[in-house]
Amino acid sequence: QVQLVESGGGLVQAGGSLRLSCAASGRTFSSYAMGWFRQAPGKEREFVAVISWSGAYTYYADSVKGRFTISRDNAKNTVYLQMNILKPEDTAVYYCAAASSHRATIREYDYWGQGTQVTVSS
Repeated sequence: QVQLVESGGGLVQAGGSLRLSCAASGRTFSSYAMGWFRQAPGKEREFVAVISWSGAYTYYADSVKGRFTISRDNAKNTVYLQMNILKPEDTAVYYCAAASSHRATIREYDYWGQGTQVTVSS
C-alpha cells in the first residue's frame, strides 16, 4: 500500500513557476514508477510526466516538455514536479500516482493522490 499526498499548488501568473511535491507513505515507494497527471475542468485526466523507480528514466507530454521537470528523492519518499514558464492552459488539478512500471498506461496506475490545484492567470 502506498498513500500519496500532493502539495505546492496555488495561483501564479503566466510565466511564473511552481514546484509540486508528492509525499508517499510506505516502505515500497522506491520500487514504484511515479507519474504526474492533470485534469482541467470538463476535460479528461491527462498524462504530464513519469519517472522510473531509480530516476534514470523520465518522459514528458509534448505540451510540457522543456518547461516541466520531474524528479524524485527516494530517501525522502517524495517526487517533485518543477513547473516553469507556466501558461494559462496549464491550469488544472495535478495528481501524482504510482505504478509498477514507467511504461504503465493511466489505467495501470495503482495509487493516486487527492490532487492539488494549479491556477495560472494570464
